[in-house]
Amino acid sequence: MKRIALLGMPNTGKSTFFNRLTGASARVGNWPGITVDLLSAKIILGNMVAQVVDLPGIYSFHGFSEDEKVVRDFLESNPVDAVAIVLNAAQLDRQLPFALQVVRLGLPTVLLLNMADEARHLGINIDARKMSEILRIPVILLSAKYGSGFQHVTQNLARAISANVTAGAGDVEQAFAEDHQIEAKAADLLSAAVRSPKQLPENTSARIDRVLLHPWLGLPLFFLLMFLLFQFIFTLGKPMQDGVAWALTELRTLWLEPLMAGLPAFANGLLLDGIYSGVGTVAAFVPIIILFFLVMTLVEDSGYLSRVAFLMDALMARLGLDGRSFVMLLMGFGCNVPALMGTRVMRSRDLRLLTMLVIPFSLCSARLQVFLFITAALFTVETAPAVLFSLYLLSFTTALLTALAFKNRFVSNEPFVIELPPYRLPTWRQIGLRGWHEVRHFLKRASKFITAGVVAVWLLTHIPTDVPASSSETLAGYIAAWMAPLLSPIGIDAQLSLALIFGFVAKEIVVGSLAAIYGLEGDALMGLMAQKLDWVQAYSFMLFTLIYLPCLSTVATLRTESKSRAFMLGSILWSLLLAWLASFAFYQGARLFGF
Repeated sequence: MKRIALLGMPNTGKSTFFNRLTGASARVGNWPGITVDLLSAKIILGNMVAQVVDLPGIYSFHGFSEDEKVVRDFLESNPVDAVAIVLNAAQLDRQLPFALQVVRLGLPTVLLLNMADEARHLGINIDARKMSEILRIPVILLSAKYGSGFQHVTQNLARAISANVTAGAGDVEQAFAEDHQIEAKAADLLSAAVRSPKQLPENTSARIDRVLLHPWLGLPLFFLLMFLLFQFIFTLGKPMQDGVAWALTELRTLWLEPLMAGLPAFANGLLLDGIYSGVGTVAAFVPIIILFFLVMTLVEDSGYLSRVAFLMDALMARLGLDGRSFVMLLMGFGCNVPALMGTRVMRSRDLRLLTMLVIPFSLCSARLQVFLFITAALFTVETAPAVLFSLYLLSFTTALLTALAFKNRFVSNEPFVIELPPYRLPTWRQIGLRGWHEVRHFLKRASKFITAGVVAVWLLTHIPTDVPASSSETLAGYIAAWMAPLLSPIGIDAQLSLALIFGFVAKEIVVGSLAAIYGLEGDALMGLMAQKLDWVQAYSFMLFTLIYLPCLSTVATLRTESKSRAFMLGSILWSLLLAWLASFAFYQGARLFGF
């Protein structure tokens, strides 16, 4: 099979190009010679099948960041038949030197000038034919966002992989040699093939930045925007969640219960009260999760997060971090795992470790499912968004306190440099693909972790079979009794403690576990939780869930990215201690004041 390496600088639209080219059919795989996962996908080019590998965005082959090392290691350890370079057409003056480094590999190469529409809007005129003649490689103007130019892309990639030239380690090492003439070559190429206005016109981004990057208004506007987004998500998503819960209840009542009526009681309970109730309760919140990611797609792809990193850099520097660390925290809202992997752009190991220490406190989408369930059960539609927003604020607070506590242990002097891309709106296609990705991600986890966890919880609460289900005489009862001295001071009862244990595997299991324990789902389960818990117990439980152990995937990524078992174990112990202290202070303080 032919292999195409996709290279480019950060913020050139490389991921958008990859998704457009492959139809978002990417998979994650580990590659020989490197210890991290890369995205890859198979596509058909002409009469051949080719594998496209999306390598991390880097600025140069001569750098020392983890991402740059990953790219070098991949090219040295894996045969590559062609290279596709993605550049931002509006920033060729800064990005062409990197392209010339790649050309020196001697591989069949296709140069892709993305965001050509933005370059034209700025008055930048690029003679792709002239540039192609000088470089002796295909040069294509395109827009990955809107799909223009892709016919030429696939044609030229097909020709490139037909050249039967494959890089060896020796070729790569020679290409990585320092070339002091490369800047001069890039300047000559720009002079021959690119015409730019002497002064670029002030664009919409500059006018918006006067407000959003205001020294005094910038941060308050950010937190106000986040609150309004949560209000929008919960207000619009709650009816959708109720509709899915109703449909699942009707499916069980009208179809599944009559169909399984003839099964033995144990099997009937396992299938309906265990698996169906558990997975179904989690599935009911998928519409809100999808809505959350659709909204976050708008925020992320707009370019606003780079501005937030700039605004937060001064504060983060006082904590031993920088603005990029704050961006990683925001990325952790989706999932902690890619946020941890994103720290590879930091050259300082101490800065990476301190950032990795705080990322697991980000309120990820899996925790969000738990909080949506609890807030819907215990709080009104008017107060629920405020409760949810407070948990996000506490997520930031615990992360920043952790950085403050350990900043003298992990000291870094790496300067902070970040690019502020122009504001953009994602296309409906991009938004739809993001939503589908989250649905697929949920289905994959539901078929593995969530189902397995729900089955395990149901068995623990129903074995031995000759005692009342979920009683103190079951296996679950013994486990809960053992944990009671530790968790009862923070208001967490036996059933909640069991759900927390399995939440270590995947936080989505927490809600499914409660459904399996009580044999209820949807509104019935919410009603029971509202009877069993008051708002103080509920908030203490959510606070503990927010801070305590991250999921198993996050822990594994901590180990891999830090390359230190001691660091991983230290992170786990710190999160457990902080979770207990925070919940204890809140629960006992609230009771002390009569709540």
